[in-house]
Amino acid sequence: MDLLTLILFVIGFFLLIGGAEFLVRGSSRLAVAAGISPLVVGLTVVAYGTSTPELAVTVQSTFAGQSDIAVGNVVGSNISNVLLVLGLAAMISSLVVAPQLVRFDIPVMIIVSVLVLLMGLDGNIGRLDGIFLTLGAISYTIFIIRKSRREVKAVAMEHVEGAGVTLLGVAAQLGFIVLGLGLLVVGSNWLINGAVIMAELLGVSKLVIGLTIVAVGTSLPEIATSIVASIRGERDIAVGNIVGSNIFNILFVLGVSGAAAPAGVTVSGAALQFDIPIMICIAMGCLPIFLTNYAVERWEGVLFFGYYLIYAAYLFLSSTDHSIADPFGAFVIVLALPITAIILLASLIRYIRRRRHVGIIGSKTPKEIIPPG
Repeated sequence: MDLLTLILFVIGFFLLIGGAEFLVRGSSRLAVAAGISPLVVGLTVVAYGTSTPELAVTVQSTFAGQSDIAVGNVVGSNISNVLLVLGLAAMISSLVVAPQLVRFDIPVMIIVSVLVLLMGLDGNIGRLDGIFLTLGAISYTIFIIRKSRREVKAVAMEHVEGAGVTLLGVAAQLGFIVLGLGLLVVGSNWLINGAVIMAELLGVSKLVIGLTIVAVGTSLPEIATSIVASIRGERDIAVGNIVGSNIFNILFVLGVSGAAAPAGVTVSGAALQFDIPIMICIAMGCLPIFLTNYAVERWEGVLFFGYYLIYAAYLFLSSTDHSIADPFGAFVIVLALPITAIILLASLIRYIRRRRHVGIIGSKTPKEIIPPG
């Protein structure tokens, strides 16, 4: 890799972050002014804004014939969003989970994750698949925005109060959006070129580069947004940003790429056999964790972060044919995953019992609850 390519690769990361920052700043202010709740802002405007690096990289990779990076970027970003981004945010402060996420948005994330596997079984996400996914993204966005405006208008207006939206202010936010998109396009080009050359020099597959380096690089806006939101107490935005980004990555990013590319997006056998199933398992694992006390505790954040380190380590060991790769993978499958499943199941059982206990007490009169004497 020559020095110029390395410099452009690094600058590409910063352009992606800066572009996403401008895009999120402009679009979030316009959205809040329209009377949308903080949770829905996190699920849509902030999530879509921070996912535009994934969109730029995936579309550019698809047209450049680098489908492994395109698919790896989306799947890897979804994995890192939960394990890395949510893990780091929860380690800083326990995150409160809105009931709407458990009832609707998490099931949607699980369904669309499974949908990627089903659509990719033939080795390709084609034009019809892409159109279907894109329409799903539009329908999901319209539904939750309309639902938010009906049900939580008072909350949204509280955040809008004093915003002083003017024509000049709207023009300024639109300028941020245009500038952000421009930076994202340029940054994604430089990032892809550097990633492809890096993959060839290191002997690491392009799928692994997409799943790790590019995925984490394009997830930096989510990391920054969720951590800052967690520190400031805006926990609806912190969690909504992650869930919304994962849904957007699949429905819109893969959808647009599949619909726009003449040959669609090729899905490798490695992604079908390992990475996409991992993404599905992680999406499903969010449900019991989020349901328990409607929160992500600090220890659960540590668990998420630890699993991301294990996942990244296995990818690099496997791609370099290291002798420890197979024993390491067996350890994770045979020991670590079952132990985690038992812990999550125990937490869920305790939660259900506690809810039943509260329900029984709530159904009794004071005389029945208070013992005599």
